[in-house]
Amino acid sequence: MLSNDYAMREGSFSNKRGNLGGADIVQMSPSEELEQMAVRFVNEAIQFDKQGARGNAISRYQRTVEVLLKLCSLYPEAPQNRLYMEQIESCRQRILALKNQNGQLDDPDHSISKQPGKSEQFVLTEKPRVKWSEIADLLDAKKAIEEAVVFPVKRPDLFPLGWPRGILFFGPPGCGKTLLAAAIATEIEAAFYSVDAASIMSKWLGESEKNVAELFNSARSAAKDGNPVIIFIDEIDSLVGIRGDEVGGEVRTRNQFLKEMDNILDKKRLNHVYVIGATNKPWALDEPFIRRFQKRIYVPLPSAEARREMFSIYAQDLKLAPDVDGEIIVEKTEGYSGSDLRDIFQNAQTKVVREFFEGESSRDKGQARPIAMDDFKETLRRRKPSVSQQMLSMYDKWFETYKAL
Repeated sequence: MLSNDYAMREGSFSNKRGNLGGADIVQMSPSEELEQMAVRFVNEAIQFDKQGARGNAISRYQRTVEVLLKLCSLYPEAPQNRLYMEQIESCRQRILALKNQNGQLDDPDHSISKQPGKSEQFVLTEKPRVKWSEIADLLDAKKAIEEAVVFPVKRPDLFPLGWPRGILFFGPPGCGKTLLAAAIATEIEAAFYSVDAASIMSKWLGESEKNVAELFNSARSAAKDGNPVIIFIDEIDSLVGIRGDEVGGEVRTRNQFLKEMDNILDKKRLNHVYVIGATNKPWALDEPFIRRFQKRIYVPLPSAEARREMFSIYAQDLKLAPDVDGEIIVEKTEGYSGSDLRDIFQNAQTKVVREFFEGESSRDKGQARPIAMDDFKETLRRRKPSVSQQMLSMYDKWFETYKAL
């Protein structure tokens, strides 16, 4: 179990309300958007770290550091900077711990493909260890994935017209889009290329289209002899979103991505290279790119059954008091994302731990008390869902327009 030192502290994030097209939706300042991005990256890093997917964990820890450093540079007088720097140091220490002295991953199941002439940049390829059983509910999404990826890999001869190779996951943040992509790679034993669209545009400025080409060339090479490969692109809207004023490098990069996608989607090619994009803002995607993703899968907030499964998953390593009623927690967390639910359990445990360290008698016994129902109730009073109903209606509207399961 990882230390909570690697988790972003709660309480420094606030939403602002605005109006767009007559609908009241949540709007955030640039600093708040960066903060939420850092929270998401570090939570994903912790999740991958727990599962042993060290390549992806390192990538997410590094993205956390980059975002927090950007926050500090943009707002040098912000009082939160001390907290940000502490988190940066924690992430850096964890990155070092995940690497050996040569800077390479010491797990034989992981490898790093360096970009030519860009020794400081790399695309991580690895074998994730995320199982279907770790993804609560999402039955429609799993069914669509089986039809598009799993069945063609197992019996390509049954698909004379080819099969979908572009898949888009969209939905609220914290609902399992990244884990779902990793679970697909585990299911078909695929090499897993995980890249961040925002970093492609920012870190590879000037040569980004060459790196996009190199990424796809590397994937096609790895897919020889029938080996499946998944290219997972997080924040795909940062790469193929609607643009007003584009500079030359952005245009070339987007055109290169279109070219590579068309090459992947060619029905005459029988290799198993799949491009999976994930976005929290599907309405920001440009039209020409939407149709390249033949499967567009909504990853919604967890249903009651999914929350029930999550309760079992998160509770299995915790000591709960007899008065904890899982059904009440399931009922009270309607509208919460998967990451929200995880944070509720984490906060309830933190409350018990704080009480343990502040109470002399408890500390002398060497054991913390079980988490009680009142701990969950207090946490739920203090923590509201991270996704508004107005935002959910926007997802539903987009899904009805571009549904492709």
